[in-house]
Amino acid sequence: MALIPNSDEARDIAYHFHAYTDARDHEASAPLIIDRAEGAYVYDSNGKRYLEGMAGLWSVAVGFGEKRLVDAAARQMQRLSFGHNFTSRTHMPAIDLAEKLVKIAPVPMSKVFFTNSGSEANDTVIKMIWYRSNALGQPQRKKIIARERAYHGVTLASGSLTAFSHNHASFDMPIANVLRTGSPHFWRDAEAGETEEDFATRRANELEQLILSEGPDSIAAFFGEPVLGAGGVVTPPRTYWEKIQAVLGKYDVLLVADEVVCGFGRTGKMFGSETYDIKPDIMVLSKALSSSYLPISAILVNDKVYQTIADESHRIGTFGHGFTGGAHPVAAAVALENIAVIEDRDLVGNAARVGQYLRDRLHRFSDHPLVGEVRGVGLVAAVELHRKNFPSAAAFKDGQLGSQANAYLAEEGVLLRAAVDALTICPPLTITTEDADLLVEKIGLVLDRMASELS
Repeated sequence: MALIPNSDEARDIAYHFHAYTDARDHEASAPLIIDRAEGAYVYDSNGKRYLEGMAGLWSVAVGFGEKRLVDAAARQMQRLSFGHNFTSRTHMPAIDLAEKLVKIAPVPMSKVFFTNSGSEANDTVIKMIWYRSNALGQPQRKKIIARERAYHGVTLASGSLTAFSHNHASFDMPIANVLRTGSPHFWRDAEAGETEEDFATRRANELEQLILSEGPDSIAAFFGEPVLGAGGVVTPPRTYWEKIQAVLGKYDVLLVADEVVCGFGRTGKMFGSETYDIKPDIMVLSKALSSSYLPISAILVNDKVYQTIADESHRIGTFGHGFTGGAHPVAAAVALENIAVIEDRDLVGNAARVGQYLRDRLHRFSDHPLVGEVRGVGLVAAVELHRKNFPSAAAFKDGQLGSQANAYLAEEGVLLRAAVDALTICPPLTITTEDADLLVEKIGLVLDRMASELS
């Protein structure tokens, strides 16, 4: 479409290099400019209102425009606008936030290391794990296992754990020492006649065979999201995490729970590890840690991990890793207030209650000719589109259905994201049943519109 010269849209195209975007397509289209937001809704530069069904990027837990977070940032900015934690320096927001995270962790944790994003955090965890292996006199123990359909970030190491080809193509990724095992997606990957328990057993056996074939003394850690997020909101089948953890324990493989999407109430409990009885050695937190009002992420390590790393830092003279913005006092102060809002307003409970209501309503689409599966837990869900009932869609590429549905939903005033052809739903934890009704209504309109077009 033709753009007005020097318009905001034209200036964006002229100067702004976008993430996760086809740069040439972007040059030929008009970007959506989000101008302001309040609660669960955002408004574009023309004043159109959208229900933000993805909480930004899986992250704005307390909703947009929360005054308590704004005030916390302003107070801290006036008191101490910057501080770092290099060479034993610290400040009160970092101390208070680290203490709070250790105290609310679902399993005993020892220390908190702060970074700026989930990607940075997962990169840091890999470095910590390798550092620890060397400290233990096990330099061969460097291999990391991640799963198909996993998403752990986009930096060089974390992006190698991520399972999607578009995150690797032309980047010379993945790096060495990253292994891949099967996803927990029962609907997509189960064999004929398998129960959920059978499927979980098969996945655990496959993991064990991978460890044995590579050599147990070469495997350092297993990374897993309690619920796969960007992989399509894939909830684990019954007994899956129990059986996976039994294999990891048998071979002394560290378990890293990537709680970047699941943490702080998303699954109906404070952490996804609580929902699925996961007992990680390391936890990675970001996104809803501050509701993404400011960038911050945190790594929680148990004493088994910390003590060995601490001894090695003493032998070398330092733990030679850190970020200028790690433990930023303003971000840490906002994160503390964000957790307080979640607790004070029982947003974890709201996620459980409204999430159940939303999923019950979404299940009305289970028999829709364009839907393969409806799934979710807490206040995160997915509607998986498929084309098997529509011969006219046989030539469609993977992702075309999801992309088209997203475009139509935006026309209807709802913003979601597509994981290939799964519409992913992750609204702020503050949404009401009325918001849920609106979301379901608009999804229904789009599904019927697309089915009619395909027919």
